[in-house]
Amino acid sequence: MVNESPDARPRPRRRLRPTRRGKVVLVVGALLVVSAAVLIPLALTGPDEKKQQAQSTLVIPEGRRASQVYEAVDQALDLKPGSTLKAAPTVDLSLPGQAEGNPEGYLFPATYPLDADTTPSGLLRYMAETARKHFAADHVTAGAQRNNVSVYDTVTIASIVQAEADTDADMGKVARVVYNRLLKDMPLQMDSTLNYALRRSTLDTSAEDTRIKSPYNSYERKGLPPSPIGNPGEAALKAAISPTPGPWLYFVTVGPGDTRFTESYDEQRTNVEEFNRNRRAAASS
Repeated sequence: MVNESPDARPRPRRRLRPTRRGKVVLVVGALLVVSAAVLIPLALTGPDEKKQQAQSTLVIPEGRRASQVYEAVDQALDLKPGSTLKAAPTVDLSLPGQAEGNPEGYLFPATYPLDADTTPSGLLRYMAETARKHFAADHVTAGAQRNNVSVYDTVTIASIVQAEADTDADMGKVARVVYNRLLKDMPLQMDSTLNYALRRSTLDTSAEDTRIKSPYNSYERKGLPPSPIGNPGEAALKAAISPTPGPWLYFVTVGPGDTRFTESYDEQRTNVEEFNRNRRAAASS
């Protein structure tokens, strides 16, 4: 959500827009079944791609943070918790210089085959390789140039879109709000970046939350956060490349499937009041 006034009006204490995609904890059972996600049809370890048939699969859904991916790999490979987190800094993922060694955003959401020889290092390398192939596509490079940002910035914007959009149909408009605010030198004021800084997923953001000292506090810090805040999928990447044309500066989801976009702060306040009424009604029912 976006909750901000150019006149620095007081911010509502309640969160203005529920983040649908960032709030679900990884469920092991769902991670070990074949889904419609992209299948990476390669052996993940060893030089011979055909030496082992995949015995199971690991599904990484769109929007999961690197920390969640590490936990999923540990669970899928039946490893001690923290094993993949410990291994990650030792793996050469060939990340872009802007990433400064942080793989966030480059562990591509997909379905990955597993076999008896699969290792955390092998999985992470293929996730990053898959991301690099997607992000190096000509249309991604052209889109980043058209929007006057780097490819890495495009991935960062896509990760915010992934976390903030209530539906795939809203993604292009959310991306446009991000670009419009950047062009106007306005802070993004996205709750999803605060959630990332606080290592949580919540529907509520307090005034105290918006004052935390963090480069991911997009309420106080202008510009993009220093890295992606999750691993975006194809739809969010497409939205970041080709945002929907429009003048919007604010948005709030007042109910499921009902996200209101506007350039008027007064209209935003009205929409926020409706959102808060709906939240109170749901809590009391």
